[in-house]
Amino acid sequence: MSADLPEFYFRVRENGAFVFRVDTENRQRRIEMDQIAVINIKNGEVKPHGGRSLSEEELRVIDDWVKERTDLLAKRDIDDLMRAVDYLNFTAHWAQSRATDAQLEDVTDAILLAMHDLRTVLVRKKADRMLRAQDTQG
Repeated sequence: MSADLPEFYFRVRENGAFVFRVDTENRQRRIEMDQIAVINIKNGEVKPHGGRSLSEEELRVIDDWVKERTDLLAKRDIDDLMRAVDYLNFTAHWAQSRATDAQLEDVTDAILLAMHDLRTVLVRKKADRMLRAQDTQG
């Protein structure tokens, strides 16, 4: 089993991760994890743990993980948004085909306000993109 374990383990947390060096080469042949750093993805900060200095290899591994994690989170954001489009379609179908008057009364105002807010933001952002595109072309 120890041959299959990675050299580093990243315990994911909301804004990044705790970084551990995995050690299986000890007398008890136990898995030991020594925390070496804390990563904050939001601000790009990497703090060595316990007054230690990080080696070039450790910094490279951490940097690679941060890049992979950032890419994964960006992909998840897009996936979540595409699911929101599906939910809007499901909601429209539900409202048209199955919803009772009482159910519609319970949800209509909340849905309309959320959709109005979203539409306002999307229209403003699209207009900003169009103006920037015109500025770069003109």
